This record gives sequence, C-alpha cells and structure tokens, in this order.
Amino acid sequence: MVTCESMGDYNNNAESEDQILAALLTQYQLSFKFEIWSDKSVNWLQYTHIIIKSPWDYFDRYKEFTTWCSDIILTGIPVYNDISTVIWNADKKYLFDIESKGHRVIPTQYLSKSQNVSLNDAFEKFDTDSLIFKPSVSGGAKNTLHIIKSNWERYEDQIKELVQEEDFLLQPFIKEVVEEGEYSFIFFGGKFSHAVLKQPRAGDFRVQHFFGGRITSIKPEPGILADAQRIINDFAAGCLYARVDGVLIEGVFYLMELELIEPYLFLFTHPKAKHNYMTAILEKLA
Repeated sequence: MVTCESMGDYNNNAESEDQILAALLTQYQLSFKFEIWSDKSVNWLQYTHIIIKSPWDYFDRYKEFTTWCSDIILTGIPVYNDISTVIWNADKKYLFDIESKGHRVIPTQYLSKSQNVSLNDAFEKFDTDSLIFKPSVSGGAKNTLHIIKSNWERYEDQIKELVQEEDFLLQPFIKEVVEEGEYSFIFFGGKFSHAVLKQPRAGDFRVQHFFGGRITSIKPEPGILADAQRIINDFAAGCLYARVDGVLIEGVFYLMELELIEPYLFLFTHPKAKHNYMTAILEKLA
C-alpha cells in the first residue's frame, strides 16, 4: 500500500481512508503493509502486488515521483492503478487527450514553463471576466488563483514568478461550481460505485472538504452518469479506482478532472462503497 512521507493539510482526510482500507484488508485476512513511496530503504520486490493509495505529496516532488514510477515498472510487480496510467494522469495536460476523444471538458489553455502570459487574451478567448490559474501538476488547490478581470494586475507579478517555476493551466472560472457544486463519480474496477456533490463554503471557490467544503451523497441522473461512464470506458476501464470530477453547465456535464492516482474516494458517504472497493481489489488480486 503506497502512501507518503507528509500529507500536509490533508493529513486527517487521507489517514481516515487509509485506516478504512486497512480494516477491510484485515477483515479479508490479506497481508499488507503501508510503505512510503519516497523511502529508499523499501524493498518493493518483497511484495506480490502494489496498491497506490495516498501518495499525496507526489506533485510537490514530481521528478522524484516519476523516477520512482520508472523504478517500479522495472520490478514487474502488478500495480493498481498501473504506472503508465499514473504517469499520464499526473500532468493535467491529459485533459486535452480526453477532449480529443469527443468528451466535454472545461475549456483549458496550457502555459508552458517560462511562457509569456497574457491574461487579457485569456479573458477574451474564454469570453469571461474571471479565470482560474493552476499548476499543470498539482493537487489540493495548490498555487491555484481565482483572477478577476477588473483587478488582474494585482496578480501579474505573482503569475510571472510562478510560470518561471513550472507549467500552468488557465481556465474560465465556472460559476456553477459555487452556485451548485462540483460532482464526483467514484468507480471501482470500471464500475460505478457512488457519487457526491461537493459545495464550497460561503465566500470560497474551493470545494475540497479540507477547505471547509460540504460533501453530500447523491443519486446522479442517468444521463450525467452515462457521460462519466463513457470517460471511464475510454481512459480508466482497467483501473482499480477512478474519480470523475465535473460540473453541470446549463444542464450539460463538463469534465474538470479525472483522478486516477490518489483521489479521496468518499468511502464514508455510501453504504456499499467499502464493499464495492473491496470487491474490485479482490478481483485484481485473483
């Protein structure tokens, strides 16, 4: 079971699901151990399978993490989710791959490291008065800015500094995230398990529960679920776990992120979630 050295602000949330999974594996009398992916002393060859659970610091140590991924590939040990999928999913440029398959994705502009940034052009391109600026490799809303057209100059120096360090994405701010919320669909073994609606606290745009967001279990409408399932079928059919995050714009579902590395799975929100998770694990181990 792959975890990380430091979970930072996400510590309590990640630990709770690690503990849930540990209890499930113990219940089924499966031998396991949590290992820190960055611990050089770990002998990975002692394990028959590897499940990636909570490497929540990978985006802070991206080069080191991708090196670890390459080393794990050389061991030949089955990994869930598989390493090639993990490497692909670590950089949000994957959104362009998904869009190229005909799926609706939130409009996105890619900014390569050291690229000159014109926010005026982005406001015009997206026909919006509000932008989201975030790293291409990130998680937990790290270095994510909400930029308003009327006062974008206040962020100009900060943005220039950040783009010198790494690649970024620009997207229009989606007001529906604040007004209605962001949907998360959780799949195990390519099959739908459960869904939640994540709503930010008053005055914020971040829906993550560690920022005070509210989580509500929902029964999704069939059409929206079908959209999420099609994304899974094309990009995550063989994955042990997957989370599709999206938003409804005028009743139409748009993908925001496809989480295939270390998503919070909201196992506490649905009575069958733990069973569905364990069933998928047993199928992979069979």
